[in-house]
Amino acid sequence: MTPVPPPTLFSADGMVGLVFLIMIGVTLTGGIIAATAERLIRALSGIVICFTGVAGFYYFLNSPFMAMMQILIYVGAICVTISFAIMLAAPEEKLKKSPTNLLSGPIGFMIAALIFAAMTMLALKTDWQASAKIASGSVREIGIHLLTTYSMVFELISIVLLIAIIGSIVIARGGRN
Repeated sequence: MTPVPPPTLFSADGMVGLVFLIMIGVTLTGGIIAATAERLIRALSGIVICFTGVAGFYYFLNSPFMAMMQILIYVGAICVTISFAIMLAAPEEKLKKSPTNLLSGPIGFMIAALIFAAMTMLALKTDWQASAKIASGSVREIGIHLLTTYSMVFELISIVLLIAIIGSIVIARGGRN
């Protein structure tokens, strides 16, 4: 048997790896923007970028329906709802500096670095097996499962969304002072 050459950037495997790295970058960049932004609108923009990167992961994992639902529900509905909440909230006052512990930043960074190192070691030591395709993931199949097998969960989610809508109406009814 002839040895298989390693994938190059211009091969199909190399391009798949490059797309995956781009999705990682987009998701992490959005998360960092959302976590570190001082203004709510900038944080919301970071969340939109992060959710779009997650939708790219779903598409990369061969699930275009889930990718589309991620964009419609999270990027569309959730982020629009958050933007309405920002618009209905009272305007921001001047930033008040609260006393912070000087060790919280370095300790948080060290904990994040330890978790990253542990997950990297776990990923490198794991023998990854390609999983067999379980289902086609078609919209028809998902619809059948939602209305038969998972109908109770589907109805509970709709009740939670109804409660969230009623809560937002109650909060918005108070308006600005």
